[in-house]
Amino acid sequence: MATAEDVYALAPYAKTLGVEFQEITEASVQAGLAHDLSLSTVGGGLHGGALMGLADVCSAVCAALNSPAGTAPATVESSTHFLRPARTSVVATARPLRLGRNTVIEVDIHDDEGELCARVTQVVTTIKPKAS
Repeated sequence: MATAEDVYALAPYAKTLGVEFQEITEASVQAGLAHDLSLSTVGGGLHGGALMGLADVCSAVCAALNSPAGTAPATVESSTHFLRPARTSVVATARPLRLGRNTVIEVDIHDDEGELCARVTQVVTTIKPKAS
């Protein structure tokens, strides 16, 4: 099974953003993002781009764990519904809705009070990485 360090090595952006993994399994990927003023926008809420970045990282890891060996995830479609400002740290939970060449992942992002702040649905395809 993958570890946070495995993800950071393959996708350094996850570490740069500050994603902290809590659970990494085929059934669910859960990760947190600490509230930080450097990631905030007007009113002190986490910027939508930070929330979308967190969701994309979780979705990609979930899709990768459910994909054939030797392939890598590539997001081809993403739909984000912002439901309320995230003025605290957040936790994202990614779960596969449909597995296949085009895997559908749903990500819910909750704040520290347990309120749903955003729901992201992504379609992730698999590609064969080019040899380096």
